[in-house]
Amino acid sequence: MEKYALLRQRLAEALPELRLSLAEPASPGELALVHTPRYIQAVFEGGLSHAEQREIGFSWSTGMVDRARRSVGATIAAARGALAEGFAANLAGGTHHAYADKGGGFCVFNDVAVAARLMQAEQARIKKALRVAVVDLDVHQGNGTAHIFRDDPSVFTLSVHGEKNFPFRKEASDWDLDLPDGCDDGGYLQAVSVALQALDDRGAPDLVFYIAGADPYEGDRLGRLKVTQQGLQARDQLVMDWAWQRRIPVAMVMGGGYGHVIAETVEIQVNTFTQGLRQWQRWQNQAA
Repeated sequence: MEKYALLRQRLAEALPELRLSLAEPASPGELALVHTPRYIQAVFEGGLSHAEQREIGFSWSTGMVDRARRSVGATIAAARGALAEGFAANLAGGTHHAYADKGGGFCVFNDVAVAARLMQAEQARIKKALRVAVVDLDVHQGNGTAHIFRDDPSVFTLSVHGEKNFPFRKEASDWDLDLPDGCDDGGYLQAVSVALQALDDRGAPDLVFYIAGADPYEGDRLGRLKVTQQGLQARDQLVMDWAWQRRIPVAMVMGGGYGHVIAETVEIQVNTFTQGLRQWQRWQNQAA
């Protein structure tokens, strides 16, 4: 948990030109676009069973509920910002292990799924059918997201993740690429390139949610890969360049990061935001 405050501090130091704002917590109605009424009520009112809390990894508290709602709200705000200005990001988010009716893997609500459905609903009011892609480059497969959108052709789910890593029972995304333990920069960047080509083959979406996990890093406690900080920076640039060449707005969330040295995880995420700021500036320069 410490990394979130450290990231906020480091961004203020390293990228003072970033515009930061506090997002509103997601409402029950917004959450209901994805999550079941029983599950929402159980989370809000402290009705989660011990087994459900164990699966999430957090004990229930009012603070847990507030944080989960705000994490979703920040991704909603990032999605709106991306559609308006080409790029925006949540300093947290990427809670891709949450299903419609349960949480898991430190994820209470599925922020990207809620934001995707809400953006589609809002765009439908102006008679635009919004096609969404989820580019999930966290080292752990986005099983909850894959399951939520498994029968929804308007949302393309893509995941590049560790084959032998959590979750051990994976769901079928629209496009999955499993990586072996010890995968290095070369193999990893090749896999990301192949994944983006698969998305190209599907046809350009109108909005991309990019889960920019720091956990493929070689110094991550839970990653099992051997990707360097430079490799992750190259990955972020690859995704941003791909989206810019096609003029696709990007809403970015941070996903996982569990470095043996927390400061290294934070620096990886600062590098990711540096690429994000560059992306936003491209859009502003084009508008000018």
